Amino acid sequence: MSVLPEIPHTLADYGWDSAFAEDFSLHHCHRTTDLIPGRIIRVDRGRCDVVISTRRSTSSDTSTAPVTVVPADIAPVHTSDPMEWACTGDWVALDPPSANTLATVRALLPRRTAMVRSTSSKRSEGQVLAANVDHVVVAVCLATQPDLGRLERFLALAWESGAQPLVVLTKADLATDAEYVRADTEAAAPGVQVLVVSSETGEGIDVLSAVLAGSTSVLIGRSGAGKSTLANTLLGQEVQEVNHTRDSDGKGRHTTVARDLLPLPFGGVLIDTPGLRGVGLWDAESGLQQVFSEIEELAQECRFHDCAHNREPGCAVLNAVEDGALTVRRLESYRKLLRENAWIASRTDARLRAERLRHWKMIHKSVRDSGVTRRR
Repeated sequence: MSVLPEIPHTLADYGWDSAFAEDFSLHHCHRTTDLIPGRIIRVDRGRCDVVISTRRSTSSDTSTAPVTVVPADIAPVHTSDPMEWACTGDWVALDPPSANTLATVRALLPRRTAMVRSTSSKRSEGQVLAANVDHVVVAVCLATQPDLGRLERFLALAWESGAQPLVVLTKADLATDAEYVRADTEAAAPGVQVLVVSSETGEGIDVLSAVLAGSTSVLIGRSGAGKSTLANTLLGQEVQEVNHTRDSDGKGRHTTVARDLLPLPFGGVLIDTPGLRGVGLWDAESGLQQVFSEIEELAQECRFHDCAHNREPGCAVLNAVEDGALTVRRLESYRKLLRENAWIASRTDARLRAERLRHWKMIHKSVRDSGVTRRR
């Protein structure tokens, strides 16, 4: 269970600024009762923990007052779309708590960024993992051979979110070929900074802290990647429980069970997440274009504008593979993720069409039941 470090913080330390204040004022001015702003730091089965200012005011000086954490109910949302449900990192407008009632979240402020994956349900829905994030930190363990395909998948989600991706190669103290792995990682992550760190020795922690200072960051990766240990190192205390990985395959057990937003001692906040075994793409076309930017650039030189980079003559992508400028693994990963993203998009469109058809069927049925007949 995570606890809030006992460090004085204000709402501004959690990311509150004039733009969020303006968004909040639009909700507040249309209410007859006072609302207060806050940021969700944890969600658990219809309830959440929200950090709020101790000064009950909607003026701009709210951000300078100390903060406290209060439990809150999430008001019923009249939608079945998980994309519109409250999540960790959301800024909200809520009824303040009283002596006899919990605070109640009434509205979500517009999200600047949202990291979304597809759910495991058969409805082809998106699930927001974290909101209003500036950096997506992808943790990759150096103690085992990195899965570059999985990394590319994480990076596609990160780019699509609107945040800046950052790859952190953890457990450098256990690696003998860290620079070799770093070179492979940089090749799979064009345009992304790659840092090698060790929570044990402190290597690279100062650089990582400087990058994350003053921003909202979410830490993602598979179980055993060293996320909880890295989070504790950045936070300066044992906040997250840590378990050891298995020697046989380097996999770890889930020690983080919820997404917690925690303030960093050097400024900014960090969202730690449970290990992600499976991460489905969700409408990540632009994210894939960023991850595979060199292939997208090569495709501009193909003879045919709709080249599938398979057997077409004059394909610049296939020529790059033959010349050794592009690896086969990279091209196969590109094809695989494009197919998956297209499949998710087609299922989503089909679901929306089905829901629209069901909606009109309900309207027609209600008209028939009411005895109303159409004019001929």
